[in-house]
Amino acid sequence: MAEKRRLGRQTPTQSIVLPYKKTRGDEAVALYEQGGRTAMEWQKLLIYDILAVDEQGLWAHTKFGLAVPRRNGKNEVVLMREKFGLQNGEHILHTAHRTTTSHAAWERLCSELDHSKVEYKSIRAKGSESITLPGGGKIEFRTRSSKGGLGEGFDLLVIDEAQEYGDDEESALKYVVSDSQNPQTIFTGTPPTMTSSGTVFFKLRTEALAGRTKNTGWAEWSVEFQTDPHDVDAWYEANPSMGVILNERKVEDEIGGDAIDFNIQRLGLWLRYNQKSAISEAEWKSLQCEALPKLRGKLYAGVKYGHDGKNVALSIAVKTTDGSIFLECIDCRPVRAGRSWIVAFLAAADVAKVAVDGAGAQELLAADMKDARLKAPVLPTVKQIVTANAAFEQAMADKAICHMGQPSVTQAAANCEKRAIGQNGGFGYRAIKDGVAIELLDSMILAYWLCASAKPPRRQIISY
Repeated sequence: MAEKRRLGRQTPTQSIVLPYKKTRGDEAVALYEQGGRTAMEWQKLLIYDILAVDEQGLWAHTKFGLAVPRRNGKNEVVLMREKFGLQNGEHILHTAHRTTTSHAAWERLCSELDHSKVEYKSIRAKGSESITLPGGGKIEFRTRSSKGGLGEGFDLLVIDEAQEYGDDEESALKYVVSDSQNPQTIFTGTPPTMTSSGTVFFKLRTEALAGRTKNTGWAEWSVEFQTDPHDVDAWYEANPSMGVILNERKVEDEIGGDAIDFNIQRLGLWLRYNQKSAISEAEWKSLQCEALPKLRGKLYAGVKYGHDGKNVALSIAVKTTDGSIFLECIDCRPVRAGRSWIVAFLAAADVAKVAVDGAGAQELLAADMKDARLKAPVLPTVKQIVTANAAFEQAMADKAICHMGQPSVTQAAANCEKRAIGQNGGFGYRAIKDGVAIELLDSMILAYWLCASAKPPRRQIISY
């Protein structure tokens, strides 16, 4: 007798689903399987929850978040929802962080319609594709921006790569479904990494699991704590498509030197914060502003190359009208990704000064900036670094800084300890957990230092 194939967990490890008696999920599954595909059990259960309806026939969940580790087939759940919507006359906006991702989603849906022999018209324009059905259903695929979708009306909004979905983008997009009689927004992605730029997905999860949301559903496959990458049982717990799409050999080949990254990408770990940090999570969050403050003056930028040579982070600082300094991390990327993205940002932004710290790498970036005809950066001395860190600590105590609560930066700030610099009691910060990108915090400190120490422009006095 053949040994029974082991499958991944088919129900979420954590979920919030509102009570319902009816769903149109069975219709979506039937339409999906017309194209020759077979939905897995976990995909069926999810689409039943997503397409649950109340007594008035309206969606039980106007918002639904889905977090599943990579390569499990969560895109097929989105495909089911979109195909159902198209064939029921909905107007749909599918957004992604990257153009390649939105284009791939368009190709996937076209293929599904072809195999189902569904008549449709499509426009292929990378970054702005669309599909229209004779019955009136239409879907547009776009790369997100802070302005995308304004003034347009849709019934369904899909936020793909939700871990990269920021507050500015949400402000531009959340109203595109307001005119619909039965709107729905779906968020799909993976837990944020140290370099993820989004904040909305993290907040949605936090609020949903805490029971502080209305009309919102959530489903995730994850481990609760950092887990040994070689724990096979954890693979099956966090990956519903183990035994179908994924197998043990494939997962084993993914294991490398970065256990944190494996936990996030393959085991769905949502990072926790360390309360023994030099900066507590509560202290950092107390500096978070509810909305973007009114800004004045030019930007100041800080670039920090990590001590381990893996990552480089870029942050900005700008004064606010109420006298504080607003801070934000622009990005944190592997050093091997090059320096062109930093130069491109500095060239496009109105930056007054740039501080660059990182032995060896700072000279290379300075040369690139010179070639781009940018002002030479400040290469701070050890004494200046000490001054910057001390000033930043005092600014936190005085609540003279503010930020928008980027999860990756919060993770860095809430998992740091002081390290000695110089011979006179100076200090900097270092991570107290493997995988924490302390460069995020360090780059903010550099930007703050430049901004705080900048002298106001001299007023010209003309006398006759």
